[in-house]
Amino acid sequence: MTNPEITLVGRSSSHFTRTARIFALELGVPHTFQPVLDITSTDRAAYADNPALKVPVLIDAQGPLYGTENICRELARRSGAGARVVLRGDVPDRVVANVEELVLHAMASGVTLIVTALAGNEQAAPPKVRRSLENALSFLDANVERALEALPPERALSFCETSLYCMVTHLPFRKLMEVDGYPQLLAFCRTFGERASARATEYRFDAAAPAAT
Repeated sequence: MTNPEITLVGRSSSHFTRTARIFALELGVPHTFQPVLDITSTDRAAYADNPALKVPVLIDAQGPLYGTENICRELARRSGAGARVVLRGDVPDRVVANVEELVLHAMASGVTLIVTALAGNEQAAPPKVRRSLENALSFLDANVERALEALPPERALSFCETSLYCMVTHLPFRKLMEVDGYPQLLAFCRTFGERASARATEYRFDAAAPAAT
């Protein structure tokens, strides 16, 4: 398999970025990683010219591609293994569809809480944000096993599982919420976390390389 060089722009502390990076690693798509060091920047150039000032962004000869789902689809296409990759919406089962929706909702809610905290000035996120996040986790904990059973058994990778793992593990990393009260989600994360791609993308805060002396 030959692939043109691509760059993934994102943050090692981002659940959206980690989802895309796990896809790239699992599917064997050669790429480089370019971290965004200051997530509070309002300079489009810091986000590979994404007007939404968001990560991740995939850059190749055709230019930038915005958004985790778009990037995962492109990585599946490039890998040639698309038939064994289950993307969002591929499975008509209602439980899978609801899990996918609530995972993305929880990921967005986490970003809201982080951005609110970064804003300072004693601002607090609306109570509904945290409550909806808690409700989503309860649903996911109660339905994760049913969703996994509904996924095609011959799959190599799924957006549902990858994004779920990245979301759940992100919450305690960013100190947004403890997840000890969700045993089914914890069991799922322990299993998925054994993948080499998960170990290679453990959350951390990116830092600029030290200046040469």
